[in-house]
Amino acid sequence: MSTRKTLYRIYCLSSSARQVFSGSQDIGKESLSSWINTSTLTRPILSKYQWFYDPEWERAKKLAKETRTLYHQNYHPKKPRKKVGPTTKGIREYSTSTKLPPEESRLLQQQECQRKKEELQSSEVPSSRLARLFHYGSLAAGVGVSAATEGITEVAKGRTPTWKKLILSDANVERITKTFSQMRGAALKVGQIMSFQDDKVLPKELYEILSRVQNSAHYMPQRQLDKVLKAEFGADWKSNFAKFDRIPMAAASIGQVHNAVLQNGDKVVVKVQYPGVRESIDSDLNNIMMVLGASKLLPKGLFLDKTIENARKELKWECDYVREAECLQQFERLLKSDPVFEVPHVYSELTTGNVITMGRMEGREIMKLAPSTPQSLKDYIAGNIMKLCLQEIATFRCMQTDPNWANFLYNHKTHKIELLDFGASRSFPDEFICNYRKLLTYAILKDREMVRKLSQELGYLNGLESQAMVNAHVQSVITLGEPFSGPIEESFSFKDQTVSDRIRANIGLMLDERLCPPPEETYSLHRKFSGIFLLCAKMGATIPCSRYFRDFFYLK
Repeated sequence: MSTRKTLYRIYCLSSSARQVFSGSQDIGKESLSSWINTSTLTRPILSKYQWFYDPEWERAKKLAKETRTLYHQNYHPKKPRKKVGPTTKGIREYSTSTKLPPEESRLLQQQECQRKKEELQSSEVPSSRLARLFHYGSLAAGVGVSAATEGITEVAKGRTPTWKKLILSDANVERITKTFSQMRGAALKVGQIMSFQDDKVLPKELYEILSRVQNSAHYMPQRQLDKVLKAEFGADWKSNFAKFDRIPMAAASIGQVHNAVLQNGDKVVVKVQYPGVRESIDSDLNNIMMVLGASKLLPKGLFLDKTIENARKELKWECDYVREAECLQQFERLLKSDPVFEVPHVYSELTTGNVITMGRMEGREIMKLAPSTPQSLKDYIAGNIMKLCLQEIATFRCMQTDPNWANFLYNHKTHKIELLDFGASRSFPDEFICNYRKLLTYAILKDREMVRKLSQELGYLNGLESQAMVNAHVQSVITLGEPFSGPIEESFSFKDQTVSDRIRANIGLMLDERLCPPPEETYSLHRKFSGIFLLCAKMGATIPCSRYFRDFFYLK
C-alpha cells in the first residue's frame, strides 16, 4: 500500500509538472499567434492575402452593424431648437452611451447565457483508463498545489490554517466539482451515495461538493454520441428512429437520456451509457478512495472502504443495461395491474449492454409540480411511494434503491405515479428481510432489548461497543420506527416531524464509537428510506404509515 501511495504521489507530481509544461506551451502559442496577428510587420501581409482573421474584430463589426440598423429603424429627427434670444448660444449635446434597446439587450444576454450553459453541460467523457487516471492525478495535483499556495499565504499573514480549510478552499471546491462532473461514472456515484449523508456527518464544504455533483453531470458531445450508437446499432443507427433528439433531456452518473420516436410512431427515450465508464470502475474507485482517504476529511465511523465497495457493486449493476432492462420488466410485471404505478415498457430489440430503449413517460417530476398543487394530491403521491417502499422490502423482496426524487413522475392525465431508473434495483436475502422486519416491528413496540438483540444478529452491533454507543443505536432505531407506530386509524404528519433531528443528535457519537460497519444490504436500503422520508417531509405529507406498516411489514 505504501509503495502504491508513493507511486501515486510521484504520478501527481509528474502530472503537475506536465500541466505546467503544457500550460507554458499554450501560452507560447497564444503569444506567437497574438504577435503574428497584431504586429505591424505581419498584419499588412496577412490582410493583403486574406490570411488574417480576428474573431473579436468580426464580432465587433457585426455588433456595430446591428446597432446602426437598429438606430436607423428607430431614428426620429428632432425639431430644430428654437432660439430664445439673439445672445443665446447653441448647445451641442454629446452622448457616449452604447446601450442597445432593452429588448435587444435581453435577447443578447439570453443567447450568451445559453451559450455558456451549453459549454458547461457538454464535455467529452474521458474513455480510456489512462485518460481517466490523468484527470484524477491532475485533480490531486491541482488540489495539492492550491492547498500549499493557500497555506503559504496564510502563514505569511501570521495565521495557522487547518488542513481541512486548505483542502476545501473555494478554488478546490470548484475544481473537485468540475472534475467529478466531467468524469461521470464512479465519481458521480460516490457523490450520490454520500450526498444522502447528513451535513453534520460530512464537512460542510464536502457536503456542498457532493450535493452539487449529484445533479451536475455533463453530456457527451455529438461526435462521441454518434460513435457509441454506431458501435451498438451499426452505421445506419438513425434508421431505427423517425426522430432522435441529439441534445439529451437528462444526464446522470452512468449515461444520458434522449427523446426519440420510433418508425411506428411510438414515443420512447433512449438511455446511452458513457464510454469507458464500465471498464474504469475499479481504477476510478481506487483513485477516489486514495484521494478521499489522503484528505483525512471523512469521519472514521463512516467506513469509507465499505462505502466504496458498495459503490463498486452498485456501479457494476448499473452499467449492465441488460440487467437493468430485466429489472424494468420484472417491475412491469409486478405492477401490471396496480392502479397507482406505471413502469416504462422495454423495447428489447433496441436494447444492448450500453443502450436501453423504453417507453416515454409523460408525467412531471413530483418536485416540480405547480405551487398550487392541493395538499391532498401531495399526500396521495407521498403516501403511495411510502407504501411501495414497504412492499418492495416485505412483499417483492426486490427494491429500486435509487431515492432520487427525479425518478418519480406524476401524470395528471392518467392520475398515475410513473417510476424511472431501475439500474440500482436489487434483491435481499430472506434471512435479512425477516430479521429487518422484526427489528422495525420491535422498534414500534419500543422493546429496547429485542432491538439490541436483533441489531447484533443483523450486524449493526458486535457486542463489544460501549453502553453509550448501544443506547444511541437502539434509540435511533426506535425513533426511526415512530412514523409507523400508534393506532392504525391515525396518520403521521411529516410536516412537523422531529424524527430526523433526533436521529441526527446521535450521529456524532455513533460515528466516533462504531466498531463495525453496518451490513452490506443497509447501504442501499437506508439510502432509499432516507430519500423517501425526506421526500415526505418536503411535500409536508400526512400519511397512514401505521396502517401501511401493519398491512405489509409487521412481523414478530
